Amino acid sequence: MTTAGRRYVTALWQPAADGERAPWYMVLLRAAAVVVALVALGVFWYYAFRLTLTPVRDNGQAGGNTDPGRSLRFYLDEPIGAALRQLGGNLVLLAPLGVLLPVVSVALRGPLRLLLVGALCSLAIEGVQGAFVIGRAFDVDDVILNAAGVVLAYLLVGRRVSLALRGRPSGPRA
Repeated sequence: MTTAGRRYVTALWQPAADGERAPWYMVLLRAAAVVVALVALGVFWYYAFRLTLTPVRDNGQAGGNTDPGRSLRFYLDEPIGAALRQLGGNLVLLAPLGVLLPVVSVALRGPLRLLLVGALCSLAIEGVQGAFVIGRAFDVDDVILNAAGVVLAYLLVGRRVSLALRGRPSGPRA
């Protein structure tokens, strides 16, 4: 696609000028993008909960961690494969939120907002794991890695996807 073609497509997605209404097909396309993102969020949460809230056999080894960095140091002392699985898995676990949430709501754009939402979601998951799931334990380092994964996904992909599908918000930015 040419540069002029890209500008035209981008302009189509922008909000209507003050006093004008967006074309009906643009409203329909944006609504469809939000519905698809909501469905994807539902599927994401199903698998995230299934993955994180399923009891595991740990032979009594699961121990909680409220000391930031302790698990990270432990992971880094493990063989490279196990370390990458733990660190990468925690970074990737909630990363879809960094792409899908800004599509669902432009109010959720921005790394700080998504850091807060990601940390709260991760904190809820870790809290339930520590309190109710056999073989799982609360780990503050998992919260840190999960929230960082949400922000990284937003910075690498989510911002562009949100701008492409929802356009820039109208009115002054807060």
